[in-house]
Amino acid sequence: MAADSGTGVERLAALADERVDHRFKGLPPDADGLTVGELAAQRRNLFSGGFTTPVLALSAERLDHNLRLMETYSVRHGLTFAPHGKTSMAPQLFQRQIEHGAWGITLAVPHQVRVARAFGVQRVFLANEVVDSAALKWVSSQLDADPGFRFVCYVDSVRGVELMDSALRGAVRPVDVVVELAAGEGARTGVRTEAECAAVADAVAGVDTLRLVGVAGYEGEVPDADSERVRGWLRRLVALAVDFDKDGRFDGLEEIVVSAGGSAWFDAVADVFAGIPELSLPVLKLLRSGAYVSHDDGHYRKITPFNRVPEEGALQPAFRLWAQVVSRPSAKQAFANAGKRDAAYDLDLPEVQVVRSDAGERPADGVAVTGLSDQHAWIRTDEGVELRVGDWVGMGLSHPCTSFDKWELIPVVEQDGTVVDYIRTYF
Repeated sequence: MAADSGTGVERLAALADERVDHRFKGLPPDADGLTVGELAAQRRNLFSGGFTTPVLALSAERLDHNLRLMETYSVRHGLTFAPHGKTSMAPQLFQRQIEHGAWGITLAVPHQVRVARAFGVQRVFLANEVVDSAALKWVSSQLDADPGFRFVCYVDSVRGVELMDSALRGAVRPVDVVVELAAGEGARTGVRTEAECAAVADAVAGVDTLRLVGVAGYEGEVPDADSERVRGWLRRLVALAVDFDKDGRFDGLEEIVVSAGGSAWFDAVADVFAGIPELSLPVLKLLRSGAYVSHDDGHYRKITPFNRVPEEGALQPAFRLWAQVVSRPSAKQAFANAGKRDAAYDLDLPEVQVVRSDAGERPADGVAVTGLSDQHAWIRTDEGVELRVGDWVGMGLSHPCTSFDKWELIPVVEQDGTVVDYIRTYF
């Protein structure tokens, strides 16, 4: 956090003063009225300290491991890191990411920027084109009021430039923009061809309210993505920056921004960005991967680049959703009290990993989630598997972005079950 972001630092500290009550599911009912800080100071045990099910927990040790690993990875590869904050929307995690070397925080929509600014984030990369007049005027007011605030966002059309210029007229500071190169035909957003990129850059040059500072895109949208196709698109992105530089489009800047990087191909980003030729100015090689902070037990476990480069380390899944068996209607079927309101299910179903009973904790062999209702997990058990009403089941989740957003206050739990902190989210 910036030293001069006093209000942000104060708001982070004030999170400990928020009162625990009915808003926060899973927390002990007898903690109502305590502040979050007071509850954390009690260091209750997740399993014996009055927590109710379902309850989502973040592993303290694994969270710390993931933060350190990506910090080390970025430094090793000469990358500047702006992790995507839309994953967690947790200002406490933003702070920890910045403390672990992050340049700033990437975000997706203006509301998320407002959250980050409320908690003192001084550098924001908005990976989207903003054409909302009210949002642009607010961004401009932030820039004008705070000389230390750095804001960069996409542009991907001449029309977008026109709308941005109209909203920003009268601003003291221009808004920094990067031309977004699309990942290919049929991909998500971005300019499809280099000629169209030049036209957008020309439009930016023709207004006083915007300043072109680089190029960017998202390689995760490359159609039929594989290593060769992703690297081919990344080389196009680098070539676009080189051409813009040769044309003098970055004259008067201190650095050129070249940005990419989701959570599936950051090894390719590191490789291709290492080969960026010398330009007229230093290059800010900005990586934006966000899911690493919690990692997962599904989608990202399968696609993480560390599977391809195990010598670089390994992320660890930090989430576990705990629920209780509330029905055992047959020898092969059970139901637990966590469903779509509690668990990510857009990519994969939760994975039952452990069972806790009066006899202790054991691996959940022969136990699997087959479906989710709003408030129930449908569980199938193999013949002879013991699973009783009242047992706790610990489940791994897939897709952090749709796990964080279902929980407003998340216990941070040490390996022995001690709850040492609580993470507040703002979705």
